Amino acid sequence: MADLTVRGPNVTLRYPDERDAPRLFELAGDSDVTQFFSWGPYREPADASDWIATLPERRDQGIALEFGVSDAADELLGCVSLLEFSLRDRRCVIGIWLGRPSWGTGVGDEAQALLARVAFGPLRMERLSAWVDVNNPRSQHHFDRLGFTNEGVLRAFQRHDDSRRDLISYSLLREEFEASPLAAVPADISGAPPPLFVCAAR
Repeated sequence: MADLTVRGPNVTLRYPDERDAPRLFELAGDSDVTQFFSWGPYREPADASDWIATLPERRDQGIALEFGVSDAADELLGCVSLLEFSLRDRRCVIGIWLGRPSWGTGVGDEAQALLARVAFGPLRMERLSAWVDVNNPRSQHHFDRLGFTNEGVLRAFQRHDDSRRDLISYSLLREEFEASPLAAVPADISGAPPPLFVCAAR
């Protein structure tokens, strides 16, 4: 079975592998990039390699579907993911982070569009959620602009080290995606998703 790959006008979503470890370490070693995450920044090159090594098992077990975002030269720009799946409810959570050089370039919009196309296409999802730190206005603006609905604050929803974090819940339904600018981004999907991520056909 060919790996699931999604190609857009400027970026490609593909499974990260060991060749990406040095670039991943470079990008995720930036504390400004990871300041709102429950992980990072990376301190050692092994941090990147160790994470990449977990990905096949996480796919095989239906835990998370994680992609590297790469440019035309196949250089890693960041990562996007689908996780917290409920196939019964046809929903999952979307996540994205990009290295600092890609901030404000439109890469995030295109990567989100390609990932949403996977979720609402071959995975047959009906709802995408996103969790955004209340102190992260840049990400809040990103989801607002892409047509996600702000559903309010989830109090003390995550723990980062010893601190509790309040997160804003965002959502995008299938019909909202189809009417949004995200749906207008061309996407070429090749390969097949792991079966544990696919909702039953209606």
